[in-house]
Amino acid sequence: MTHDHPDAAARPVSRPFGRLLTAMVTPLTPDGSLDLDGVARLASHLVDEQGNDALVVNGTTGESPTTTDAEKEQLIRAVVEAVGDRAKVVAGVGTNDTRHTIELAASAEKAGAHGLLVVTPYYSKPPQSGLLRHFTAVADATGLPVMLYDIPHRSGVPIDTETLVRLAEHGRIVAVKDAKSDLTATSWVTSRTALAFYCGDDALTLPALAVGSVGVVGTSTHFTGALTAQMIEAYDAGDMPTALALHRRLLPLFTGIFRTQGTILVKAGLASLGLPAGPVRPPLVDATTDEIAQLRADFAAAGLELPE
Repeated sequence: MTHDHPDAAARPVSRPFGRLLTAMVTPLTPDGSLDLDGVARLASHLVDEQGNDALVVNGTTGESPTTTDAEKEQLIRAVVEAVGDRAKVVAGVGTNDTRHTIELAASAEKAGAHGLLVVTPYYSKPPQSGLLRHFTAVADATGLPVMLYDIPHRSGVPIDTETLVRLAEHGRIVAVKDAKSDLTATSWVTSRTALAFYCGDDALTLPALAVGSVGVVGTSTHFTGALTAQMIEAYDAGDMPTALALHRRLLPLFTGIFRTQGTILVKAGLASLGLPAGPVRPPLVDATTDEIAQLRADFAAAGLELPE
């Protein structure tokens, strides 16, 4: 079945994972082990207070490079138990080894995940034919819907437009986390396929909606979730002035959360708010006093408060 159809623009928008998703950090105890109670509390906060329709667990923001396979399964179970009745749980399972990725996909499915996030295999820089085989093999091996993760500045290679169009023919490949920051490429794929595009760059969410994206997988949305959801709802309702005003208001945090690696500042912000976070695992390092002060200023510029 092909989705390459001339009246793509006339199709109703499909949002398999809702509008607003946050790539959740992994709360740790002071000694660096999993804080599973904190995981459940943070997941509940993100769904009940910040309005997330779904959470991504075991993404890079969740420090997936430094969690074991067993820890990844524990994290999925904890989040599904906490919020799985009212939000979808999307498990990051992508690695640069197809066999290992399939193992993680099976584990995530068994643990109760509702969908899979599969990043482009990183560092080894496979050709497009290798990407096609990798993503197809993972989708073939699972019963869960798959969100591809296109992030060339981390993986080293983009998923080309023609590759995405071919992957869209797979019945279980339904979405893309789009961190390519190329709205022309996004436009071509959203016009030629039924893939649901979720912006993977917080600050580009509003322009991405304008070229056919359906929502965001955010990082700053640990703090801006409710307002980001309002921005998307305003866009959907045709209220451009409100959507643009919210975009401009939130820009200081959409961008400020990435002044250093995003996990570092999210954990610092959560800790200041009294929410579960804990330290980061090496090679990441915890935020400095100056970085936290700057984050506080970025919060204030967005009309939000980060307590001392």
